[in-house]
Amino acid sequence: MKYDVRQLELLSNEQIADGIFDMRLRCNEPDLKIECGQFAHVYVPGKSLRRPISVCDASDGVLRLVYQVKGEGTRAMSQMKAGQDVDVLYPLGHGFNVESGKRYCLIGGGIGVPPMLYTAKQCQNPLVITGFRNRDFVILQDDFKSAGAEVMLCTDDGTAGKKGFVTDLLKEQIASVDEVCACGPIPMLKAIAQVCKEADKPCQISLEERMGCGVGACLVCAVKVRKNGEEIMQHVCKNGPVFNAEEVVF
Repeated sequence: MKYDVRQLELLSNEQIADGIFDMRLRCNEPDLKIECGQFAHVYVPGKSLRRPISVCDASDGVLRLVYQVKGEGTRAMSQMKAGQDVDVLYPLGHGFNVESGKRYCLIGGGIGVPPMLYTAKQCQNPLVITGFRNRDFVILQDDFKSAGAEVMLCTDDGTAGKKGFVTDLLKEQIASVDEVCACGPIPMLKAIAQVCKEADKPCQISLEERMGCGVGACLVCAVKVRKNGEEIMQHVCKNGPVFNAEEVVF
């Protein structure tokens, strides 16, 4: 896994929804190829641990990180100003395996939506299903459309798109796709994995866990998976965050 630490110039850091910010950093290192589904580890001054943020996009010399303010660290991130340097460790983790000739259904729930944008840009005519609590949290719909994706939106309360869950839309559309990639809350991922299993469709899921180092040294982000008929522990930061859904022990 090739990664490096860079001091990146902060170009913008704007709020795009309730508690959700869009950070764009100047990134001109062509030797650091970023895979869809990988993440960056952002240093926040005054905090001992970095914050892992999925890569939303990486194009035209700009690294884009869309994140949600959840605690003191991400709140401090939201207060960073354009022009300052940001210490970023990237690219980290194992991303989605996207093959040409397949039609993918990309599913994002809440803050699990951002990494699906860069993934959509690596696919041919993908179907993108996004789910949010309500209209105040809806993000990136126009970005997905600009990337050439067919976009379907749902919210828990029906204030935007269709009322319901991403699995409702997946069940309606799964026959039209070859494979599913998803990122979001564990209950959502578990439900998606079950739908895919019943439809005999391959499924990749991106997991979120608390992390320390981000490179597999501290062993904090352990997850149980099945390999060769045995249950073993692997680590989200190094072996993931993307896993084959059938291997994950929920």
